[in-house]
Amino acid sequence: MTNSAQIPHTQLPSEPVAHCSNCAACCCQLEVLLITDTGVPQRFIETDAWGGEVMRRLDDGWCAALDRDSMLCSIYEQRPLICREFEMSSAECLDERRGMTGIYR
Repeated sequence: MTNSAQIPHTQLPSEPVAHCSNCAACCCQLEVLLITDTGVPQRFIETDAWGGEVMRRLDDGWCAALDRDSMLCSIYEQRPLICREFEMSSAECLDERRGMTGIYR
């Protein structure tokens, strides 16, 4: 009998793959400076202490544009440049996820 029917060994990643559909919106707790005009609705914009425009955050620290039911951005097509550049599963994304380990079960 030969071993030609062996099951191939697969190495699983040491961390689960981060995707916006399986994330608790860690990036939506970060302060987002608006540096370009992407069409963010005015109701989601406020002025910070230094006079810069930032995404408005609610009293609990979450971005006001976050849909709390789906944990997805409600203005995804008009999201700020910084949000567009914060890439899913990037080093920055994974760092934020590690910093919020208490929200993952």
